Amino acid sequence: MENRIVQLPEEKTAPHTNGFAVLPVVLVGLLAAIACFVLGCIRLAGEFYVIGGVLLGVGIVGMVVFPIMMAGFRVVGPNQAIVLTLFGRYFGTLRKPGFYHVNPFAAANAPTAAVGEAAEPAVRRSANGIEFSSVPRASKKISLKTRTLDNRKQKVNDALGNPIIIGSVVIWRVDNPTAAVFSVENFEQYLSIQCDSVIRNIARLYPYDTIEDDTDEKTLRGSSSEVSEIMQQELAARVRDAGLIIEDVRITTLAYSDEIAAAMLQRQQATAIIAARQKIVEGAVGMVKMAIDQLGEDEVVVLDEERKAAMVSNLLVVLCGNKDAQPIVNSGSLY
Repeated sequence: MENRIVQLPEEKTAPHTNGFAVLPVVLVGLLAAIACFVLGCIRLAGEFYVIGGVLLGVGIVGMVVFPIMMAGFRVVGPNQAIVLTLFGRYFGTLRKPGFYHVNPFAAANAPTAAVGEAAEPAVRRSANGIEFSSVPRASKKISLKTRTLDNRKQKVNDALGNPIIIGSVVIWRVDNPTAAVFSVENFEQYLSIQCDSVIRNIARLYPYDTIEDDTDEKTLRGSSSEVSEIMQQELAARVRDAGLIIEDVRITTLAYSDEIAAAMLQRQQATAIIAARQKIVEGAVGMVKMAIDQLGEDEVVVLDEERKAAMVSNLLVVLCGNKDAQPIVNSGSLY
């Protein structure tokens, strides 16, 4: 199957004039057209048919042309853009803030809107908990501001097959409004779906955590910064053709799923207990060795190998026990 390559138009500035210069001309022309229409009617009533007909015709033409010209005024705010098409062809993009007048037949384009932004919601699609509508936006302006996508929590399996709950936040902005409008149906919904896919794919490559402490393997919990950078790079590559820039991706939620959370907690507790016991045993062995060596050097008591083994056993029980030892004093002979 051959890959379909979509040739997007190269972004250009739409032909325009200063709106403040055109607005007085349109207003004066509209008033003049109304005056010509009224005077034409008066002249025709006075049986001045030639002058009346000319004035009436000029007034009718002006009352049609100047209202149409009113539709060409566009206002672009800071960090906004308007993508225009003329009779189905790309006409240009307005990025610079200001008040402009463009071809009145040039139509502004915008992707489909989230429910609530359109006047009449139609077919709704849910993506990551956000509802979208196939109705065009009430506002045809594309925001170029830096925005935040709070990706909802989702259940995935890590590299070891353990179900985990993971969520992230994405900092993004529109870099190419022309590509954002023409390359995808709705760039916000497209970004949300791609974010879900990237998180699932990356989470499956790494385990949530490792049992061994001395391993260099990357994990979701221990290497969250590195994993976030990998997510950012992959997500940026996926949405680059849609004219979007991914500035940052951060993991906000990471936990075991409810069905295995208790078992994993027990495993973590067991790991901690084993590590603590290991330290206790290492310290106890050192203390026993030091005690036996010091007793031998100072010639406090001379013990054979059997008595040394008994002493080592007793000391380890006292030092490694969970509870306080209850000593039994032997008042008789050792032999």
